[in-house]
Amino acid sequence: MKTILVTGGAGYIGSHTVHLLLENNYNVLIIDNFDNGVQKNIPENVKFYQIDLRNISDIRKVFSENQIDAVVHFSGYIEAGESMADPYKFYNNNTFAGLNLLKVMIEHNVKKIVFSSTAAVYGEPEENPITENSKKIPTNFYGSSKLMFENILDSFEVYGMKNICLRYFNACGAAFGLGEEHKPETHLIPLVLDVALGKREHIKIFGTDYQTLDGTCIRDYIHVLDLAKAHVLALKHLEEKNTSLKLNVGTGKGFSVKEIIDKCREVTGHPIPAIESSRRDGDPTTLVASAEKIKDIFNWESQEDLNSIISSAWEWHKKTF
Repeated sequence: MKTILVTGGAGYIGSHTVHLLLENNYNVLIIDNFDNGVQKNIPENVKFYQIDLRNISDIRKVFSENQIDAVVHFSGYIEAGESMADPYKFYNNNTFAGLNLLKVMIEHNVKKIVFSSTAAVYGEPEENPITENSKKIPTNFYGSSKLMFENILDSFEVYGMKNICLRYFNACGAAFGLGEEHKPETHLIPLVLDVALGKREHIKIFGTDYQTLDGTCIRDYIHVLDLAKAHVLALKHLEEKNTSLKLNVGTGKGFSVKEIIDKCREVTGHPIPAIESSRRDGDPTTLVASAEKIKDIFNWESQEDLNSIISSAWEWHKKTF
């Protein structure tokens, strides 16, 4: 049985991936500092370390106590808007802490890593859907911190390390009895559902003057379970092929902020009041991923549509309210 270390395994995407790894008969270890992760997301039978990757001595302890075969690296800050106000925080955690992890991996001869990257590495794209060969000019420091780590991973091929970087857009939905809950919550779908639950009075729309049909940003929304499946396939590819890849993970379809709100109204039966506000710094107009490459290599494609995404999220939110 292969032993996989999942950093950020108590977080939203990480915890779903942990459950899927267990279903695929992997032995799993989790590192999380609970900046974004939640204790209840950790399965009872999984060994867990509450540490921060910025402390390299703690990472060394984990690797010394376990025979680790590969790493799936989710840990990091994710809010693009916050990164524009505090870039140090993002480079320190998303880049420097990741470099600590890589150093310890090399010390212990662990040379396979799947990296949770982001479509934010592309910035404001010249084309949609975005392909892996599209220009990478991030419009926010979050995207820059992730792109920098991708480049570091490539340089670590000098040590024989192989990586698969998965670039994705808006993870959403729920599975395994798990759902999306960030502290604080800033993602669109859970915020809209909070309005339907009466936890918020309205949803705020940041920018209605974009060059789109309804003036609001367009994003590619992917079910978290589809995303978890892509991480497991990436891990298996490293085991079997031992080659590095950069892959988009998406649906190839985009929905505007207003379309998401309308679909939430339809699913929940709630009017969901919305208030228009000014744009946020660093938000590109449209981000939609081409998933042709991952389909060709992994035979992967998204199985869930927007209705199932929001319906699964709504069922989970109602149970946890």
